[in-house]
Amino acid sequence: MLAAATSAPADATGNGAVAFLQACRAAGMDTCIANPGTTELAFVRAFDHVPGWRVVPALFEGVCTGAADGYGRMARRPALTLTHLGPGFANGIANLHNARRARSPIVNVIGDHTSAHLPFDAPLTSDIDSLARPVSAWVAHLDDAAHAARIGREAVQQALASGGQTASVVFRADAQAAAAPAVVPGAGVLAVPQRAGVAPAAVQEALRRLRQGRTLLLVGGDALGEQGLCAAQRIAVQTGAALYCETFPARIERGGGLPAPERFPYFPEPAFALVQGFDTVLVAGALEPVTYFGYAQFPSRIVEPHRLHMLAGACDAAGDALSALADALGCAAWVPAPMQAPRVLPDGAMDGAAAARAVAAWLPQDAIVSVEGGTMGYPFFTASASSARHTVMTNTGGAIGQGLPVAVGAALACPGRRVVCVQSDGSAQYTLQALWTMARERLPVTVVIAANQRYGVLQNELVRDGVKVIAGAAAALTSLADPSLDWVALARGYGVPGAAVRDGGALREALDASLAVAGPYLVEVLL
Repeated sequence: MLAAATSAPADATGNGAVAFLQACRAAGMDTCIANPGTTELAFVRAFDHVPGWRVVPALFEGVCTGAADGYGRMARRPALTLTHLGPGFANGIANLHNARRARSPIVNVIGDHTSAHLPFDAPLTSDIDSLARPVSAWVAHLDDAAHAARIGREAVQQALASGGQTASVVFRADAQAAAAPAVVPGAGVLAVPQRAGVAPAAVQEALRRLRQGRTLLLVGGDALGEQGLCAAQRIAVQTGAALYCETFPARIERGGGLPAPERFPYFPEPAFALVQGFDTVLVAGALEPVTYFGYAQFPSRIVEPHRLHMLAGACDAAGDALSALADALGCAAWVPAPMQAPRVLPDGAMDGAAAARAVAAWLPQDAIVSVEGGTMGYPFFTASASSARHTVMTNTGGAIGQGLPVAVGAALACPGRRVVCVQSDGSAQYTLQALWTMARERLPVTVVIAANQRYGVLQNELVRDGVKVIAGAAAALTSLADPSLDWVALARGYGVPGAAVRDGGALREALDASLAVAGPYLVEVLL
């Protein structure tokens, strides 16, 4: 929510905004994604007085928060968001919901009216706390510049706690502009707190269950790095356990010969059918599996409590727990399987699965892939097991509009790596403005849009609910074809070049062309 500028004081040094930024910078932060307004103008000026910050503007607050999520997942330290009062912050809440589920470290600064103006209920006055608390693990108020540095450092500490979380600071405009003490020298970079260690009793119970029955091993969180995946595979080979990862992992290392767990099913029918074949579902680093929605014919809990064993919680050192369990079992060392070349597709027309396999076969070494949408997302994940080594991030919380902004944040966090956004057309419209930020910052992002001109997931749910033919209101409310979206034109309007393709050969040519562009490139796959 951009607002009109007002006159600036002659000297912006030494105020609350400067002290806050100095404290955050000293604690290790260096990136801010911002959509400020009138009540944040002290921050706008303060960045000129605190060296070391990269300030990235965004056209919509949902891009700010989604980019901060992607940055936190990849950098494992927080980015700063700067938004305007309650209504501006509210525009970013959906992606903060996703960030909360992903345990991404984020620090939000939300401007507020001056103390003297708050009693008059001006048009933009709101209960900011009621907006911030549901998506924040910690909320602080700054109405005295003398506390700016202390609260800035505490905000970073809070963001790094519990495996990563959101810390929000409601910062009054007069406190931003008022004189503030300098940051105490020598306040070093904050260390990421250690995750909770392995519980010996949990390891022993896991040993007992693995030895006495059929086990499904469900891994997530910290267990989806190389250490955890290799330990989980050692256990699976030794015991015959089936290996799955959580349905929507925040970050998982993939390809290059790494162990490649399948995703736990999204729809309830295959999820319940899967777990019925096992005596125990052993969880490490994930939450208990539950249905995504409440269905009349299914209970919410997919696994009965007596068949569920939590080896390590979602915030725990699940990789260490799996390594300890593998060692206790006497598992052999993990040996990488020989790499299989991804299947090269024919040059003809494609559906979403064929296009996804083509992207997986093309994927550059050490790419970061932001996935949103099922048309290409699910088949890409399966095909990517035989891709070059890469990192995948998925939509952890289910709030739509994550894919493009998370790609922005990943590119900011890892400038030496190519980012690929595998994105459905409907969900991309929620945060389309991210394309402008990609272009402005010259971010190396290849955006691949699955353009089937419909909300595919809703049509799938209608069929599952007994609808034989999607027509009438159901067709009208799930179609994007009247008028059709022109993604290449939309991208061009934001400064991003691109191409529309219909067949496999043209897709591979367009993907290669994206690598030659000094910045983002969009490929619209017409399905």
